[in-house]
Amino acid sequence: MIYRDFIKLVDALRQRPQETEWLEFKENYHSKEEIGERISAISNSSCLCNMPFGYLIFGIHNDTHEVVGTDFYGKRMMVGNEELESWISTRLSPRIDFEIIDDFDYEDKGHVCIIKIPATTDRPISFLHEGYVRVNSTTRKLKDFPQKEAKIWKGLTTDLSKMIIKKGLSPQELLLCLSVETYFDMMHLPLPQDHKGILDRFLSEHLIVEDEIGYSITELGALLFAKDFNLFDSLNRKAVRVIVYKGKGKLETVRERIFNKGYAICFEEMLEWINSQLPANEEIGQALRRDVRMFPSLAIRELTANCIIHQDLNERGFPMIEIYTDRIEISNPGVPLISIERFIDEYQSRNESLADLMRRLGICEEKGSGMDKAVSSIELYQLPPLRLQIQENRTVITLFSYRKFADIDKSERVTACYQHACLKYVSNDKMSNQSLRQRLGIDDKNYPMASRVIKDTLEARLIKDENPDVGTRRYVPYWA
Repeated sequence: MIYRDFIKLVDALRQRPQETEWLEFKENYHSKEEIGERISAISNSSCLCNMPFGYLIFGIHNDTHEVVGTDFYGKRMMVGNEELESWISTRLSPRIDFEIIDDFDYEDKGHVCIIKIPATTDRPISFLHEGYVRVNSTTRKLKDFPQKEAKIWKGLTTDLSKMIIKKGLSPQELLLCLSVETYFDMMHLPLPQDHKGILDRFLSEHLIVEDEIGYSITELGALLFAKDFNLFDSLNRKAVRVIVYKGKGKLETVRERIFNKGYAICFEEMLEWINSQLPANEEIGQALRRDVRMFPSLAIRELTANCIIHQDLNERGFPMIEIYTDRIEISNPGVPLISIERFIDEYQSRNESLADLMRRLGICEEKGSGMDKAVSSIELYQLPPLRLQIQENRTVITLFSYRKFADIDKSERVTACYQHACLKYVSNDKMSNQSLRQRLGIDDKNYPMASRVIKDTLEARLIKDENPDVGTRRYVPYWA
């Protein structure tokens, strides 16, 4: 965009009768915190208004919309030794690529500074751990408007049943692309004797749609029942990739497989192959001492299903399962829609139509219960806690092989305690010293060791004492 384009942009925005949820005029700079709050509010409000960008413009009278000029140069301003742009960016969560445009003047009327703010695409944007939103022309805290916050979350989810990925197909061409037999088998339904019965069922599930030029396959239909992802241009990087490494690092790959079919078609085959790559005959604590795999198959199943369901299909990258000698890393493109600390008790799917059908096909558990079962099986095996991370633009969940309590560091013990408290709470129970000892494999006589872990987790403010005045202590997550 060149100089005259900035003038046109400012003129077009000035023509609006008043400020909007995604547009704010300021005469001059007040504080760096105010700009951070406005960026959060305008990004969130732009999402609510279905606008790709919002604008904060300095040098414009907010009532008359006349150009009055400003002495604020956002690109040049420093906060200590740090540029203002960088200072604000590092305090936004998640970070967004806002742009400060201040290298032009508005003819002879003075300097104008534009901050161009993209609408959020991942989750509500917060500044200094607080989300904001515009209500008419006023900036308010987002938490005070739960309906607006819910609408943002809803707007960030993708309805795959409405996304067309291949169109203009005859019934015969459609059946060459999709495995209809898999659907009817998994639903325990008889396969119709004619094409019409099959097509009617697929239409009712929104796996396909019909229009004047024939049948079209939705992204939901292709993701689950494609005979080959290579038949669909946009799905070639959505196949699940499984890599087995030698040792604890990525230096040497032992073997690799890419499951290039619809998730419903290949899911069981993929799990069988993953489990076949895992070492067995490991010592795995007091609860289980028999010939089993190093990792619980239930946890692998549920976490793999979650990896598929919660991926951001607009981001590049494969869903991946990486197997090392001491751990498994299960990751998907995109950041989660909820805090990683709330994975056990909350549920928010980016692809709800995909999640719903995968549940009905029997691939994964009922809504919100998959992570509970994964954590429960890890506790039964007395493994270290799940490690939940956001790395660049991927969500990574790591399962570790068995280690004795003495070999688990303080941060892992605290995480294990917090996850155990969460699991107990969602099961309508409360964590105690005794239940934590059982979870961590600590002998009853060593109860002070469990007390130390509880104390550390209390200090980390991840749990709280449900009733300090009662003799037998019970603990709940901090959010309970």
